[in-house]
Amino acid sequence: MSASSPGRRSVCTIALLLALVPSAPVRAQAPVQPNWAQIEAETMQHFQALLRFDTSDPPGNEKPAADYLKQVLEREGIPVEIIALPTEPHRPNVIARLRGNGSKRPLLIMAHTDVVNTDSAKWTHPAFSATRDGGWVYGRGAVDDKDNVVAGLMMMLMLKRMNVPLDRDVIFLAEAGEEGATRVGIQLMTRDHFPKIDAEYCLAEGGNVTRIGGQVKYASVQTLEKIPRGIELTATGPAGHGSVPLRGNAVVHLAAAVAKIGAYRPPITLNETTRAYFQRLATISTAAEASRYLDVISGNAAKMTAADDKLYDLEPRHSSMLRTSVSPNIIQGGYRSNVIPSEAKATLDVRMVPGQDTTALLAELRRVIDDPAVKVAFSGRASRPQTGIQKLDSEGFKAIEAAVMRQYKAVTLPSMATGATDMAFLREKGMQCYGIGPALDIEDGPKGFGAHSDQERILETELHRFVRFQWDIVENLARARRIP
Repeated sequence: MSASSPGRRSVCTIALLLALVPSAPVRAQAPVQPNWAQIEAETMQHFQALLRFDTSDPPGNEKPAADYLKQVLEREGIPVEIIALPTEPHRPNVIARLRGNGSKRPLLIMAHTDVVNTDSAKWTHPAFSATRDGGWVYGRGAVDDKDNVVAGLMMMLMLKRMNVPLDRDVIFLAEAGEEGATRVGIQLMTRDHFPKIDAEYCLAEGGNVTRIGGQVKYASVQTLEKIPRGIELTATGPAGHGSVPLRGNAVVHLAAAVAKIGAYRPPITLNETTRAYFQRLATISTAAEASRYLDVISGNAAKMTAADDKLYDLEPRHSSMLRTSVSPNIIQGGYRSNVIPSEAKATLDVRMVPGQDTTALLAELRRVIDDPAVKVAFSGRASRPQTGIQKLDSEGFKAIEAAVMRQYKAVTLPSMATGATDMAFLREKGMQCYGIGPALDIEDGPKGFGAHSDQERILETELHRFVRFQWDIVENLARARRIP
């Protein structure tokens, strides 16, 4: 869209109105807008190049993508540092930094260069071809997470080329290992190199703008995430011949325990994010939906229970957002059909709400199972740390809300992710982290076009709008301001 088009004039008008809000800082001068036609062409060039690198994890080989980013950034005169474990140099992290005047703490833009595996036989367009077809770009990583990688790259290029004066340093971290080997990425960076990425705010994956029927409905910004843990149930009993059933059969005890866990729903646990999420969602929903959303946060026990039952049946993701979730996903037991095994195991996928007492959780599950023949314990699965408090009244969140309104003209829903991201490691350090993403069609996931799918794709127009959206946020938070 050209700068002189009606759409651009309307965006500028909204930006002017927002700038007149008393709480908004005063700019030293009206910023010069990027040449978006040129930016879009370059964005697509870099995006396709990054998609064509097979950075599947496992086995993990982010080096080609890291080398590409390093080359592009250094060509523009932007300092770049490569950090990797000495034993795994093929899995590097890329850090680039533009210096500000230091009047504010830095802004970190983070994205991961690795992607999940593919089954090439199931892809219509080759997974690493970055095929453009019908206004879409197809490829593994198109929406997880090379859209954020290219957006972060473009932020650095635009800030540098336009010589934007900065109140705070802007740091770009292209990390390795998010999809399955955090030891080479975020754990390495937070444990051994945190001063290089320490910031007041972080922008990363975890949110997105939702389109329904091609129209933007709302923007979801991840401000919290649940904490994944594995819990293992181990049932024991006497072994024996299968022709002689035994009351102490370990498989029977395990089956009963799993059934009880499956029927158990932990209590609703609300926080600032989930309260705001359902309150705001109610404003853009049908009357029946709005009633459920408001009832479930009402504090009225009867209304909350009835609404929760409806959400569990009709909107399970929303039900999961309300509580610590427990899902039995793996059962193992026996090795011959005519042998009663002495042991059987089940693995539970547990996603705890921030602040959950782990000892109390184990005690509650033991109470629910109520069987001394079944041991309940955390498994050895690696866990992300408990997350800190994310503020909804911060300068960072307000900048995101303003950008959502300018670019998408939609309401912003702060959300607690039911899954996990690497922002948990940064939040543990006290960083204010916000997950953002491009506009995606809600219909795409069920059709097999979403993240981790066999036809992962993104609309070209929404990739470009996401870059403009992120520029709006970064420019707002980092550009130097005149002291009133």
